[in-house]
Amino acid sequence: MINYILQVILFQVLFLAIYDFFLSKETFFTKNRWYLISTPIVSFILPFIKIPTFQKAVPEEFIIYLPEIVLSPEKVIQDVIQETSLYQSINYVNLLFWFGFSLFLILFLIKLFKITNLIRKYEVVKKANYTLVIIPNQTKAFSFFNFIFLGKEIPISQQAQIIAHELVHSNQKHSLDLLFFEFLKIMMWFNPMIFIYQKRITLIHEYISDEVAAKSETKEIYINNLLSNFFQVENIAFVNQFYKKTLIKKRIIMMKKKQSKKMNQLKYLVLIPVLASMLFYTSCVENEVKEDVVAKKELQTRYFELKEGVKATKGEKETYLDSYFGSGIPEGIEVSSSDLTVEEREEYDKIMNRFNSVKFEKYSSMHELKIYKKKNGRKTLATIVDFSKIKKDSNAEFVETEDVSFMVIDKVPTFPGCESGDKACFSKEVQKHFSRNFNADLPNQLGLEAGRKRIFIGFKIDKEGNVVDVNARAPHKDLKEEVIAVMNSLPKMIPGEHEGKRVGVKYSIPVSIIVN
Repeated sequence: MINYILQVILFQVLFLAIYDFFLSKETFFTKNRWYLISTPIVSFILPFIKIPTFQKAVPEEFIIYLPEIVLSPEKVIQDVIQETSLYQSINYVNLLFWFGFSLFLILFLIKLFKITNLIRKYEVVKKANYTLVIIPNQTKAFSFFNFIFLGKEIPISQQAQIIAHELVHSNQKHSLDLLFFEFLKIMMWFNPMIFIYQKRITLIHEYISDEVAAKSETKEIYINNLLSNFFQVENIAFVNQFYKKTLIKKRIIMMKKKQSKKMNQLKYLVLIPVLASMLFYTSCVENEVKEDVVAKKELQTRYFELKEGVKATKGEKETYLDSYFGSGIPEGIEVSSSDLTVEEREEYDKIMNRFNSVKFEKYSSMHELKIYKKKNGRKTLATIVDFSKIKKDSNAEFVETEDVSFMVIDKVPTFPGCESGDKACFSKEVQKHFSRNFNADLPNQLGLEAGRKRIFIGFKIDKEGNVVDVNARAPHKDLKEEVIAVMNSLPKMIPGEHEGKRVGVKYSIPVSIIVN
């Protein structure tokens, strides 16, 4: 969620930067209004868009799944963790969010009450297209939807101009825009971009109203009247105010400005490369470690692609994942291993570990593993087979199975002291390093419940042999930090190679820790 919020804020910063640098000085007021309304909505949608073409544009790295590390009670290394301490039981981030949400909601309701109270309390005059609310002993002037609030002390000679100005706000539903940003402020009160958006849209509203209202008289007269109207201002964010001192100068400058040339509308095209960059980023960026979701075991469904079509059969055991075997594409959308739940990932890792052996390497180029998610949420491990390669390999003894193998690179990274490409030695040395460097007392200090817990560790060995991009999924923050620190202390490796070139290789290790 934090990653999503940061992406939304980043996109809104970019959209506002484009507006301020390229569009704000132009007289395309209506287009700018829709720009300011649509771009915050787009910023909320973009992080969910994943374009496969963009994903394929970034070369996939090789992934190797190492055998599980089990830390037993005899070694006094106890893992992970059900949240029992006071710090864990209270989520202070959520508490702060709901406090801000409640505060801004209350402020919004107070403002709304002020408006309804004015309508209920003072004289109301119904007109053909609007309702006039006369406020005695005041010089306030503002509008909210079809209600125009007018101070009785405003000179009669100026009332017609003010009403004409506010009618533009009313007819074009400017109050809807302001309410939209009020709701965004309640939901994302911590996001300063929403407040900046609301200021920009308020100014655009005034530009639009000035442009329409000034047509009934010369701009010079309209500007002079505007300067002479020093009214009180109602401090309500979602009403359109005729007079607001901070906006007067900008309104006058814009009214004196010549109409922008139509050619200047090409500035909106700057959005195309910016949106393309955003889509590339959202498609390629790795999602943050998701909160654990409990998966449900069901009788496994096995899908086999035959000449007459795909045949589905029910297995005898309950699993978290279904299986598919064939050359086509199974039902659902393709997802990555990071989208698996804890239970699904545990089952997935066991399958990968069983096939992490030499005897399956010669078949690795003939088929690949993919994961598909069906509409009901159930995920399928798919073995996509290239039958043309199998036919060409006369020595291939291919056996149909529910399990799948992984891609094997020409030469895997080597742990210092091991023979070149020795996977077993690499795995053994990583386990030794983890056991020697992990703080065995930490789980006891966290007040953890007894039982077997799981941690999932991911890291990468880059082209220079450095251990980078270490991440972990663990139920406790302190444990996660300890695991990352241990893995970051791994020595420099001999990098892997594929087709004569050094390549980066990602690793995934499940860890089981027994808590007494």
